[in-house]
Amino acid sequence: MYRLDDGAPLPLGAAWDGKGVNFALFSRHAERVELCLFDPSGRREIARITLPRCTDQIWHGYVHGILPGQLYGYRVHGPYEPRLGHRFNPHKLLIDPYARLLQGRIRWHDALFGYRPGAHRGDLTIDRRDSAPMMPKCIVEDPAYHWGDDRPPRTPWIDTVIYEAHVKGLTALHEGIPDQIRGTFAALAHPAIVEHLVKLGITSIELLPIHAFSDDRFLVEKGLRNYWGYSTLAYFAPEPRYLGEAGVIGFKSAIRALHDAGIEVILDVVYNHTAEGNQLGPTLSFRGIDNASYYKLSPENPRFYWDATGTGNTLNLDHPRVLQMVLDSLRHWVENYHIDGFRFDLATSLAREPYGFSERAGVLRAIGQDPVLGRVKLIAEPWDVGEGGYRVGGFPPGWSEWNDQFRDTVRSFWRNDPGQLPRLTQVMTGSREIFEPSGRHPWASINFVCSHDGFTLQDLVSYNERHNEANGEDNQDGHPHNLSWNCGVEGPTDDPEILELRARQKRNLLATLFLSQGVPMLLMGDELSRTQDGNNNAYAQDNETSWLDWEETAELDPDLLSFTRSLITLRRRFDAFRRRAFLTGAIVPRNGLRDVYWLAPEGREMTIEDWNDGLRRTIGMQLGNDAADGQRFLLLLNAAPDPIEFHLSKEFPNGSWVQIFDTALSQGLVRDAPEILKPGGSFPLEPRHLVLFQHGG
Repeated sequence: MYRLDDGAPLPLGAAWDGKGVNFALFSRHAERVELCLFDPSGRREIARITLPRCTDQIWHGYVHGILPGQLYGYRVHGPYEPRLGHRFNPHKLLIDPYARLLQGRIRWHDALFGYRPGAHRGDLTIDRRDSAPMMPKCIVEDPAYHWGDDRPPRTPWIDTVIYEAHVKGLTALHEGIPDQIRGTFAALAHPAIVEHLVKLGITSIELLPIHAFSDDRFLVEKGLRNYWGYSTLAYFAPEPRYLGEAGVIGFKSAIRALHDAGIEVILDVVYNHTAEGNQLGPTLSFRGIDNASYYKLSPENPRFYWDATGTGNTLNLDHPRVLQMVLDSLRHWVENYHIDGFRFDLATSLAREPYGFSERAGVLRAIGQDPVLGRVKLIAEPWDVGEGGYRVGGFPPGWSEWNDQFRDTVRSFWRNDPGQLPRLTQVMTGSREIFEPSGRHPWASINFVCSHDGFTLQDLVSYNERHNEANGEDNQDGHPHNLSWNCGVEGPTDDPEILELRARQKRNLLATLFLSQGVPMLLMGDELSRTQDGNNNAYAQDNETSWLDWEETAELDPDLLSFTRSLITLRRRFDAFRRRAFLTGAIVPRNGLRDVYWLAPEGREMTIEDWNDGLRRTIGMQLGNDAADGQRFLLLLNAAPDPIEFHLSKEFPNGSWVQIFDTALSQGLVRDAPEILKPGGSFPLEPRHLVLFQHGG
């Protein structure tokens, strides 16, 4: 029925050339590889073809006459010897690691497991049931798409403002978006979304994982779904649930629309582990293709996995073919989808060779020298759960990193925790102590107060404790160390004083974020007071808990959106808040001033005694003395529950300071009768208050 030739070992995956398809699959330890073809429904296997050749551990064959849209999968023959790290089982249909598209979802059944669940020998007893009826099918892709004059915005790091968002969560409840495209990639291109991001001042949207992923069995059995997507099935395929009727074209068109608006698209990618879990997990792809090559196995007992991710397995980037897969995947998204950057989940685990982290790890060096990947934004989540896994500041030049020290310090300061001033000055100036030793700049620090993992901004000021009961884990999941403060009442309240305090605290946190050095990242909906009702681990809440309710949330604090827009505009307008070099306190030759001053409210510069006084909650920061645009600023912060008179020394550089931004104002900008502060004068700082002054000459 099908004419078969030897084909070629490269490219890996299924490559259509107009006449047929070349299939190529890496497996070092396989003994035979069968290509399985399915009818359009995916329910009936219509052909099983043994790949005729193996070259350099790559099994390959060329099948004439196959067209794009053909469904396929693999069955791989080899030893089933878990004690030696081998888990081949030809009864299990396997997803091609290089599949460009998938059809269908996992239908959970015991037949998906390579071993016989419940057998007395556990995972040592092979299961011979066919898993094909329960498996998604790979699709041969026609990659043709006309990008026209699409060009990446290539926004400089110093001008970057990131918006962390979820494809479905951002679009599912927007009444201005047609029902048929809500929750899909196509919705990202809708003017309602694009205009919101543009008006807000966003330059980069960072999407939670969109690689094809699985809904874990334990979630499905509880009536839940994997919402966040950190359970990857295929590194080259977009998640089918987001494709909608427009399919891949809808995603590419959305990227082009965002580019036309000057907005970059960054993908959150999960190359540290896969959806197959530990030795008791299902056999879906990598485990059945070549378990001993794709995963890091326990050096003491290869029956078990070495796990630095907390998910049961760790991808083995020590292996050159696995490393190649990751690099090929990254290039695929840049070249075929015009993606502008990547945020690497649990990035420390990628750079373990074999088990310890190295900033000279093969994956980091390979990405750094790659002519395609070297042009895009690279962001590390610089930790994993393994020994020595916390590596903030440990990545090489060319990388930026999520800076959780910024998050924790700013939260602690505004919560009125003692002893925060020294750390606050460090994180507000770009965490020089962390990033300068590796030769990097302030934009190496991705600053955030909230992210998908944890409380939203509204919940951060509304809850002392997590409320994750809906996850079905007895409220034991999620991080207990939130550094949050409910302002006096747990959860919703009608008390006007508490509502006013919460509004002030949100503004203080946002102002500190956007007026600090580094790259600010805003969580989806924080500008609209989105709440998750106290759930700080909404990974399984694919529902109104996580989706952005554009109308209801805005009513909680109707001026917060304008406040946030004003802040981002202020940051974009003035050089002092977007520095190319770290602040050091050095003298500026042209005016004899230091590049930054730290001021005590008593009318002097901070002393050693002041820094060591853990009860101090008030500080002033004067910066911009070396700014290219010549604009200088004075920032006053008071986290204390009491007012304080902030005095400016008579010896302070001449000139007046004009109040321009104030977190006591609902929209932030000072429009009428601004206060003027002169050397020798004072300003009354209210409790929990941030004020920005501009030098008036």
